[in-house]
Amino acid sequence: MWPTRFPDAGWTVKWGVILDGQDLTTAWAPTLIDISVTDKAGEASDSCSLTIDDTDGKVRMPAKRMPLVVMLEGARVFRGFVEKVESSGSRGAGRLLKVQAKGFDTGGKAKEPQAFHLDDTDLDGYLTRLAQGAGIGITVDPDLGALQQDYWSADGESFIAIGERLARKFGGTFKIRGDQAIFAKRGGGLSPGGLALGVTEAVFGENLIDWSITPKDPRRKFSAGKARWFDRPSASFKESDLDFGNADLDALHLVRTLSADESEADAVLDARKRDGEREGGSGSVKLDLAVGAVVEGQCRIAGARPGIDGTYLIETVKHSASRSGGATTALDLKQPGGGAGKDSRKAGEPAFALPSHETLG
Repeated sequence: MWPTRFPDAGWTVKWGVILDGQDLTTAWAPTLIDISVTDKAGEASDSCSLTIDDTDGKVRMPAKRMPLVVMLEGARVFRGFVEKVESSGSRGAGRLLKVQAKGFDTGGKAKEPQAFHLDDTDLDGYLTRLAQGAGIGITVDPDLGALQQDYWSADGESFIAIGERLARKFGGTFKIRGDQAIFAKRGGGLSPGGLALGVTEAVFGENLIDWSITPKDPRRKFSAGKARWFDRPSASFKESDLDFGNADLDALHLVRTLSADESEADAVLDARKRDGEREGGSGSVKLDLAVGAVVEGQCRIAGARPGIDGTYLIETVKHSASRSGGATTALDLKQPGGGAGKDSRKAGEPAFALPSHETLG
């Protein structure tokens, strides 16, 4: 069930709220003050915050774990569960009710410790078994899911803890949304199924409000990497190498943890290479509301200046809308590309032309 109409009530953006299957768009039109939705790549869950004018105390307080859906401009920007509700107020300033929600049910079995082991299976099979124990489904990136090991175990760890740990190890994004989890390969701009996530345009003079970007940062980048693993047939430790393609850097990335076999060592090195590419630059932009922006998708900046214009990977998306202030989208960006970090103008060519004395009068 989706909202059939959108309220005005001073808002300049269309919105909709469905709580526990009930469309509250019309009922909350006079009282909803603002909406904030945040989606982060990696381990963090999606989150949502709704602020309600509770001056007369007539709004029924939502119960925890209630399903919540939020829409902006006809697009669903959040689906999750109420985590907590906070009431605040004072004698002179009235009362507010803040509803805070997460992208998954924090009271569910995803945080329950599990104990089992699997022999001779791949990462997809292991994560699927974990997800079944948590009562949810999962989609695993085909490349990462094909990683084979002769022994996997869950020794008192929860699905959440194991998913986050493996995501850090193999350069993945692990998230739970509602009753579905994803384990995707980070940095490729693709969904776990291999579909492109799209491009969000940020154009100066049109929808780009402000930006703060460092297009080059070598602190997390290395020239190459090395990882140790144990070779069972020869009963000896061996080492794998991977060129990260940064010939202008000197430092090597030496993986401290021991890999189970050569394939795992190669996967870990590939993850460290992708991490370095991701951390090669960073920044943030604020746009007019862009409901199509998604984490791990791309943002293309145009018109900021040479060396800044280009494509970036979206790490965080935050939609903010309020009754009095319109609506914006803030993006945290990583992994510059498409010319970002390179000022293509020739040496000695002025960045701009100064007016002549004659022009100045």
